[in-house]
Amino acid sequence: MSKALTIGQVAARSGVSTHTLRYYEQAGLLRAIGRNAAGHRLYAPADLDWLQFVMRLKATAMPIAGMQAFAQLRSVGDATVGARREMLASHRDVVVARIAELQSNLAAIVDKIAYYEAIERDQTRHAPQDALADAPRDARRDVQRDTAAQGVARPPGARRTARSRT
Repeated sequence: MSKALTIGQVAARSGVSTHTLRYYEQAGLLRAIGRNAAGHRLYAPADLDWLQFVMRLKATAMPIAGMQAFAQLRSVGDATVGARREMLASHRDVVVARIAELQSNLAAIVDKIAYYEAIERDQTRHAPQDALADAPRDARRDVQRDTAAQGVARPPGARRTARSRT
């Protein structure tokens, strides 16, 4: 891409709203964007590359102040390469620690899921064979008595209890 893009085109390509693009420019995260004769912003390919990097910093939870400091160092030029490298190395360490924390939390969630699945398997293995087995004893007796009185056959697998034979 060698042609300048409008703010709307950049928003569509990057997934960042025009409002956010204006905010990033105002906050110093983007260099001053060139404008056409009508005053509309025109973004260069380098602006899109930098915006993509800013979005990566944001996605890795770098604070705005950190992004602003990095952008300021970048605007100074090659004399700040070492400082920028150190800043990114420090942020990388924070991201690696966060990933480790997330992996630990994910492992705990996976273990809990496995625990619940084991309980469900155990419950299925020991599940009663008829629908009345989980009902309280009085309810089972009432249903069985009413069923017998109406001449309705018990459902397959339904057990006859001592109380229901009276």
